[in-house]
Amino acid sequence: MDVAPGTIAIWSDIGCPWAHLAVHRLHETRARLGLEDAVGFEHRPFPLELFDERVTPRKTLAAEVPVVGALAPEAGWQEWDAPEWEWPVTMLPALEAAQAVSAHDVRAAEELDRALRVAFFGESRCISMRHVILEVAAKCDRVDVDALAGALDDGVARRTVMARFDEATRSDAVKGSPHLFLPDGTDAHNPGIEMHWERPPGQGFPVVDHDDPGIYEDLLRRAAG
Repeated sequence: MDVAPGTIAIWSDIGCPWAHLAVHRLHETRARLGLEDAVGFEHRPFPLELFDERVTPRKTLAAEVPVVGALAPEAGWQEWDAPEWEWPVTMLPALEAAQAVSAHDVRAAEELDRALRVAFFGESRCISMRHVILEVAAKCDRVDVDALAGALDDGVARRTVMARFDEATRSDAVKGSPHLFLPDGTDAHNPGIEMHWERPPGQGFPVVDHDDPGIYEDLLRRAAG
């Protein structure tokens, strides 16, 4: 896996609660360690809906969110409280938005990616919608909203998303969302988490057997070199 020095590559879906937890912990731990200038986050899309050939069922997320949210309540979570018909049917536009911004400013992409996750999980926003994505982007200090709007209208990042999907499909290196890769070859799928499902997803609920947030400090120090 090719990862630039001083970078953590994050393969994930914006609509994945485990990834929301991981991204939150990465940002918070990086700030606590004072490594903001030493380590950047490169978001690589892992579109679950393309792998599964369906949008992630709301029933599955409804079971996951209370469990994952309890591990870091401050990350921004709530049960979906918008109208049923506002539930996102796709995460591709949000993934494309983050990639479009990343092509010009990786730090701006970090900001937008995190804001979109909070908008979905913490504010019940329909981040399938162009206007919602742009409203979220407008609150991000580093994001050029006009440039992003143009990129979304031209579909410039769709090829990037599909290329990453193809890369993950052809390789067994990426195990799911989230999966982190470091320049030294270290990788961690759903870092620090050991879990299982009581009955299959959609019928039961996840159980966290072990949670080690300390792994993020190790990953960030390794990435810093």
